[in-house]
Amino acid sequence: MSFKSNYKTKILPALQKELGKKSLYNVPHLEKVIVNIGIGSYVLTKDKDYQPIFDRVEAITGQKPVLIEARKAISNFKLRAGMPNGIRVTLRGDRMFAFLERLIHVALPRTRDFRGVSKRAFDGNGNYSMGITEMSIFPEVRIDDMGKMHGLQVNIVTSTNSDADAFSLLEKIGVPFRK
Repeated sequence: MSFKSNYKTKILPALQKELGKKSLYNVPHLEKVIVNIGIGSYVLTKDKDYQPIFDRVEAITGQKPVLIEARKAISNFKLRAGMPNGIRVTLRGDRMFAFLERLIHVALPRTRDFRGVSKRAFDGNGNYSMGITEMSIFPEVRIDDMGKMHGLQVNIVTSTNSDADAFSLLEKIGVPFRK
């Protein structure tokens, strides 16, 4: 059974029962997953070849990333408005479920000394953020081809405003929280 069908047929009804919701539509559900990577180190070294990072992110997520430019200048970071400072991918639907399945079942267990992700990374509005220090935990990324090590930020956006409900949802889908 696929991750998405398991989510729809088993996890959501069990969560509905646990939270005491009358309708399945009132149950918190996953809306999107956003993957961000900062490329400020490339801007400071005047290295304009972002293509290897784009290729790695595309291999990990299955979707072409977008280059994010700075909205305003920040002199302390040597950043001017319009300079590239990040790469972002927003995943929804089948790609979101495929990415989450690989993240939970393949990538996170490959992390060295992994004991689970933090329970305190909720933002107060039912969304969860986790930082991954090395992109090489994903099997799609070849370590031989990596010049610089890059981390990434994964934001999981849910339909609820309650951190407790979002925690229940993520726990049911299998996110390995620290004990």
